[in-house]
Amino acid sequence: MNEPLARMMSKYEFRRSEDYVRALREILQEIALLGLWRSKFFGKAAFYGGTALRVLYGLDRFSEDLDFSLLQPLPDFQLSKYSEALQTELRGFGFDARIEPRAKRALSPIQSAFLKADTIKQLLVIETAEEILRELPKGQVLKIKLEVDTDPPPGFSTEVKYLLQPIPFAVRSYMLPDLFAGKMHAILCRRWKTRVKGRDWYDFVWFISNHPALHLAHLERRLLQTGDLKKGETLTSEAFHARLRKTIETVNLDEARKEVEPFVKNPDSLAVWSKGFFIDIIQRIKLV
Repeated sequence: MNEPLARMMSKYEFRRSEDYVRALREILQEIALLGLWRSKFFGKAAFYGGTALRVLYGLDRFSEDLDFSLLQPLPDFQLSKYSEALQTELRGFGFDARIEPRAKRALSPIQSAFLKADTIKQLLVIETAEEILRELPKGQVLKIKLEVDTDPPPGFSTEVKYLLQPIPFAVRSYMLPDLFAGKMHAILCRRWKTRVKGRDWYDFVWFISNHPALHLAHLERRLLQTGDLKKGETLTSEAFHARLRKTIETVNLDEARKEVEPFVKNPDSLAVWSKGFFIDIIQRIKLV
C-alpha cells in the first residue's frame, strides 16, 4: 500500500468487514474530490450534502454519495466531461473504477453518474486481510453516486475548504448556514411517500448541536423553486417554525431510527428521539 493510502487508512478502526468497506468508500470519495479539483470542477460547482458535512465539517455519520451544485445555472453543463479525470485519479492510486452516466429523468436539473468498482478487488489495494475478504460475496459492486444540480436556487454563499489527504487540495463548499437550509428543505419537502430518511433527522440534530445558524432566505428560495412556497409568499420565522412543527408531528421516528442506524457508530444516541425532543430543540435554531 502506498504512503498516502496508508495515512488515510490510519484514521479508521476495523472490527468487521463493513468497517473496511466504509473506509474504502470514503477513500474513493476523497480521491474523487481530488480528481475534480485537478480538473477545475470547483470553479463551476460547490460541494454540499451529507458527505460534504462529513468530509469537510466533521459530521459523525457515514455518508454514501457525492452531491454538488453549480454556482449558477448552466443548461449546457455536462458531468460526463469530468469522467476521464476521475478515472485517471483513481488509477493513480491503484484503484480500478469506472464512471457510468445515469440516464437523466425528464425535466430534472439533476445530472448523475455512478462511480463503480469491484469491492473485493479494491479492498486488496488497501491490503485487507484475507479472512475479511472471505466474508464478502464475490462480485459485490461498490457504488458511489455523483449528482450535480445544474439549476441551483440562488442566495447561497460558498467557501474554500482544504483537505490534506491523499495530498493537500482545495474544495469549494456551501457555507454551513446554507448547508443547514438545504438539509431543512429535505426535511420539510422530501417526497419519499411512506419512507423516512433518518439521516436527515440525524443531521438536523448535528446542526443544532454544532452549527445552529440557518440561512432562512436561502431556504425560502429553495421552497419557491420546488413549489412548496407560493410565488410572492415570504417565509417568516413564524411560518418556518409552524411548518417544522407540523413535519415533526407527522414523522415516523421509529422508521427514522431504523433507516439511520447502519450509518452511525453509536445507535444509543438515537434513543432520546421523540416528538417532544425535536419540538424542544428547534428553539435553538438561529435564523440568519
